[in-house]
Amino acid sequence: MKQGRILVIRGGAIGDFILTLPALAALRSTFPDTRVEVLGYPHIASLADAAGVVDAVIPIESRALASFFARNGPLDPAMSEYFAGCQVIFSYLFDPDEIFRENLSRVTRAQVIQGPHRPDETRTEHAAEQLLQPLERMAIFGADSTPRITAGTGFGPSPSDPRLVALHPGSGSASKNWSAQFWQELMQRLAETPVSRFLLIGGEAEGNRLERMASRLPGDRCELLKGRSLPEVARRLAGAGAFVGHDSGITHMAAAVGLRGVALWRESNATVWRPRSDLFRLVQAGDRPEIEAIPEILKWLSAER
Repeated sequence: MKQGRILVIRGGAIGDFILTLPALAALRSTFPDTRVEVLGYPHIASLADAAGVVDAVIPIESRALASFFARNGPLDPAMSEYFAGCQVIFSYLFDPDEIFRENLSRVTRAQVIQGPHRPDETRTEHAAEQLLQPLERMAIFGADSTPRITAGTGFGPSPSDPRLVALHPGSGSASKNWSAQFWQELMQRLAETPVSRFLLIGGEAEGNRLERMASRLPGDRCELLKGRSLPEVARRLAGAGAFVGHDSGITHMAAAVGLRGVALWRESNATVWRPRSDLFRLVQAGDRPEIEAIPEILKWLSAER
């Protein structure tokens, strides 16, 4: 396929999208002369745009697209024309009744390939591997399943600072988070190293938690990165020396930019969901107090610093 358009439809949260990056990268490298576009949430899909693995991002929350989720209704003419211009469509949407797929068949002759909305946690393959499997329908086998976000042209320069430790104390679910007491103790132990500086990452969901954490440290040793675009977060992470975070999309991002880090784990299936990086250590509290995990975390983080 030397011309035309391949469309990948991918909703979901930050981590879901990052674990789909290997599929986008494989399509980009296999079909360099074909437009690869993604229909997704722009604030998340902008990662793929900035990394140069797609040619365009189309908003998935557009009103025009809503008609494709209703059975036998009138379909938006502009979206119908857009889908008609696609040669292949990969859909990772949740479409159990195949309403969206049926509506696509009304407006396009594109080959529609269904991917998993959510990886199967009963399988032994990592989520990134499962998300790559639909590409086998186009004879793409053995693609690199490691998500990679390189701090290249799309992200701008970001000099690496081995003294800088990036911390993300939140996640998409409070049940995944370790205690405030753990984070306070971890930061105090890290701060005992004179060369350590901190980058606290979060969004509006954290409220003033980051500010409270930062107030316990000298102002010249702690910086807040709050409510920023994901490409900017990726760029700043790429400039850090180490990372600690929960089971979250930002942790997957830190692994994808090549950081050495620790993922604080609770009950998610680690075989399927752990960060895809040899530089990441997964640490579980288990039955022990969370604070008892700190020596193990500090040892791993200091290995290359």
